[in-house]
Amino acid sequence: MHEPLLQSARDALAKKAAEAPPRSRALDTLRLVLSSGGPGRCEFALNNACNANCGFCNFARDTLPKERWEYVERQGAFDAIDILYRQGIRYLILTGGEPTLHPHLTDIIAHAAGKGMKVMMVSNAGLFKPRRIRKYAKAGLSSFVISIDAATAQAHEDNRGLPGVCEKIREANREITALGMIATASVTLSRLLDIEALPDFLADLGFKSVTFSYPLTNLNSSFLGYRDSGIVDFTHEERIALFDKVKQIKTRMHVVNPTRSLEEMQRFVRGEAQSFPCLGGYRYFYLDWKLNIWRCHFWEEPLCSIYDFDDGKIVRDGCTRCTIDCYRDASTMQHIAVSAHDAASALKRGDLAGAARALGRKGNGGSIHAVIEQLPWLLRF
Repeated sequence: MHEPLLQSARDALAKKAAEAPPRSRALDTLRLVLSSGGPGRCEFALNNACNANCGFCNFARDTLPKERWEYVERQGAFDAIDILYRQGIRYLILTGGEPTLHPHLTDIIAHAAGKGMKVMMVSNAGLFKPRRIRKYAKAGLSSFVISIDAATAQAHEDNRGLPGVCEKIREANREITALGMIATASVTLSRLLDIEALPDFLADLGFKSVTFSYPLTNLNSSFLGYRDSGIVDFTHEERIALFDKVKQIKTRMHVVNPTRSLEEMQRFVRGEAQSFPCLGGYRYFYLDWKLNIWRCHFWEEPLCSIYDFDDGKIVRDGCTRCTIDCYRDASTMQHIAVSAHDAASALKRGDLAGAARALGRKGNGGSIHAVIEQLPWLLRF
């Protein structure tokens, strides 16, 4: 007689358990800072398929034909997410190719969000519709990163080969805002771009923030988001000037790239000493559709299969070989957390001098500045 009531109670408890995070996020973050330098992040390319035709990318549909398209399997993606979580990854960026082409995208989002990860998605928005936005949000997606190539709709759509996509982006941003989520424009620095005109165009599309991707003409990993093209091929002087222009529009729109990181990239171009070693291979990783995990997009060889990924594969060697924004910008901000971890480890060993060196490390002040500068954007996650 009481079985329906008991079942109802069980269902309520199960629902509550499912909705509760696996542990306090704040305590989890503090634990990860002390144990390993903070939460990790992984760029997960779910497929190499893309419906766009960008002139600066080897994922382009005319460059990589359909017969060469590959997709990660659903269970393989779930396995990878479980392993990444165990290794301290708390931020998962779903990308491609174009991730919305993946048949199990919503399930993958839900699995990662259910583990307690913050899940972001990078998309060209070509397949966006309000119902898709709502479906991704319900699955647990944290935020969207939407690609923009130029400061006019015509130039953007011509490069993407996606007629009418700007109106889809406007509609998507209205839905995203209504859901209380955020979308950040991702803009590749290229010759298509009028940076000074960009803030007004992005505002018209419904964006409140922008992150710039630094131009790439070659990569050594399986990631194909580059091209040997005059669109993204700049002289040293031109690249330095581009970074200055990005800094200048910070008064008109929120730019996610920290000023200290932009200055670091300028030092890189000039061949000067770097202040913020990259955390690729240590706290940041790239995972491809074959389930090979790499220290970053730039590296020549993968670390291993995701199924062999453990602490023994971690690399921390102070690398500063490239200017890939998703690694170098984040490394600037997390530099101080890694220093705090090193200081705590030294104190645990009784090494007071080592702790002092870690806390006085070059770049700590600039890292704190970068975190404070980006705090309003970071807190929205």
